Amino acid sequence: MARDVNRLGIVGTGVMGAGIAQIAAQSGLNVVLFDKNEGAAHKARDGLKATFDKLVGKGKITRQSAEVALSHLSVVESLPALADCDVVIEAIVEDLGIKQALFADLEAIVDRECILATNTSSLSVTSIAADLNCRDRVAGFHFFNPVPLMKVIEVIGGIGTDEAVVDTLLKLASRLGHTGVRAQDTPGFIVNHAGRAYSTEGLKILEERVAPTEDIDRILREEAGFRMGPFELFDLTGLDVSHPAMEAIFTQFYHDQRYRPSYISRQMLKGNRLGRKTGVGFYRYEKGQKVDVPASRPVPEITDLPPIWVGCDDTGLHTHVASLLASLGGRVEQTASPSEEALCILLPFGDDAVSASAYFGTDPERTVCLDALMGLERHRTLMVTPVTRHEMRDVAHALFASDGTYVTVIRDSVGFVSQRVLAAVVNLACDIAQREIATPADIDNAVRLGLNYPQGPLAWGDALEPKRLLGILTRIHALTGDPRYRPSPWLRRRAMLGISLLHPSSGAR
Repeated sequence: MARDVNRLGIVGTGVMGAGIAQIAAQSGLNVVLFDKNEGAAHKARDGLKATFDKLVGKGKITRQSAEVALSHLSVVESLPALADCDVVIEAIVEDLGIKQALFADLEAIVDRECILATNTSSLSVTSIAADLNCRDRVAGFHFFNPVPLMKVIEVIGGIGTDEAVVDTLLKLASRLGHTGVRAQDTPGFIVNHAGRAYSTEGLKILEERVAPTEDIDRILREEAGFRMGPFELFDLTGLDVSHPAMEAIFTQFYHDQRYRPSYISRQMLKGNRLGRKTGVGFYRYEKGQKVDVPASRPVPEITDLPPIWVGCDDTGLHTHVASLLASLGGRVEQTASPSEEALCILLPFGDDAVSASAYFGTDPERTVCLDALMGLERHRTLMVTPVTRHEMRDVAHALFASDGTYVTVIRDSVGFVSQRVLAAVVNLACDIAQREIATPADIDNAVRLGLNYPQGPLAWGDALEPKRLLGILTRIHALTGDPRYRPSPWLRRRAMLGISLLHPSSGAR
């Protein structure tokens, strides 16, 4: 049964510890701050006072509530002063040995009923508790930075953690104004695990030189709806953080190819091209702003418009694209096969342009593919074969851009950009559900709130149609032979049954 928490100890008062202290004090908890570095805890409390003052100035909170919150914060000079806490959260360096030593010290100090919680983002909760006498009271309580704004907390039970401890921390998360999600003690938990698909697939697309970084980022922002492209995100987080995280999860899952990192980010890390913090990463920065960003590719000017033939197995989609082309001034052929002069616009799912051309029986020199997975209103991605004639490419570009919609032209690739990335994101979330690392609802809540995706990945998969995503992954897997694209059993079964990806599995008897 979940217990009430009234007195919270925090060990480590850096950015994360101070953020936890802020929301805890504002929720009415009595918060006790300790840091082994002399003066650090007092500095954190002073910083929180300044934060509260700033919030008052912006009208976010009242002066009275700021004073009440500050009164809930106290600083202690030694660990024994945490003896009467209901919960102690450590927010110290990500080092297993140091965390184990701290918890051993705390175990000898606090009451038997006190919960020992770790804010670790990457270490095993079971390993942290391994040498303790009372492992049942240790759990993960993983916040995200910045704590006041990132409204999700992963609650992780180790192998020996008492369920009442997890329930208490979930209740505490709610009191703090955050959404608590229950996760199993597995590499990356939910959020850092699920985030591997977006980052590693972006790097894989770059490895294949399908498009430059700015085009990949733009497609995934404008077409797919992500808040930031993967390379913008790498530069913001810093490759000194992101690349080791990718390598750690790859290693911890025994080199499962779904999590395979890239030599590109490794090389950039070695070259100190970390992103914003060093002034150069995938982009260059001056005073925190991008500089030297390549100009957008101009829309070609065309004088002669050939007839257009559309190849698509989906009748409704074929009609929609043909109508769009007609509205843009195109002359669409309604024949079973294209004429000898026609520009061939194909709408494949999972195939590359060469394979699509072979499937529809079109001339690869006159073939241009269009990605229709995410709709065609916000952004349009065109893909050419290695032999597509420049004049055909330019006609397709100019025509699809003629209503003011931005068009990006990429080289040949299995699954374009959006298809590959979104299929990978949904597929990995399905794997997390299959492994019962978290419930489908908690997976969606954690990823939506922790990674700022437009939707939870399973709900997003439903919107994109599980059967279509399964088809995309099956084609990419068949064409590349790369096991990173193997469809999850969770996705395959639900696609075949025609049910939601959020539908839980029935329990075994």
